[in-house]
Amino acid sequence: MSDPNPQMPVAVPQVDESLLTYTHVMYALHSLAVLIGVTTFHTIIGSFIGSLPSIVAVIMNYVRRSATHGTFLESHFRWQLRTFWFAVLWACLAVLAFVTIIGIPAALIGLLALTVWIIYRLARGWLALRDKKPMPL
Repeated sequence: MSDPNPQMPVAVPQVDESLLTYTHVMYALHSLAVLIGVTTFHTIIGSFIGSLPSIVAVIMNYVRRSATHGTFLESHFRWQLRTFWFAVLWACLAVLAFVTIIGIPAALIGLLALTVWIIYRLARGWLALRDKKPMPL
């Protein structure tokens, strides 16, 4: 007997190569911000959320975000924005924890964890983009 609801192959939207390159540039700018934090007196977190390369990458993300709807690049744009804005949020919370004496060790541990998290998110995202794979929600 034949299947009454045969599975039709799902058409994957074609990704514009220039948009793929654009996404690589955004990852490169965020990575440059981290490199600046490592090689200068700045911190990785401070450089990631406050340096020109990272801010330019966020602006680029918002400018071309609508062009990625329905493609695997949409997940990468979302991944980068969430990485940036959650880093801002957690850095602010860690700074608030510095206000109390008891919070200083917790804030330092939190900032260290945030540094590792930022590097992990950039590496995981850029490697997935290289392989042309979407990022998880």
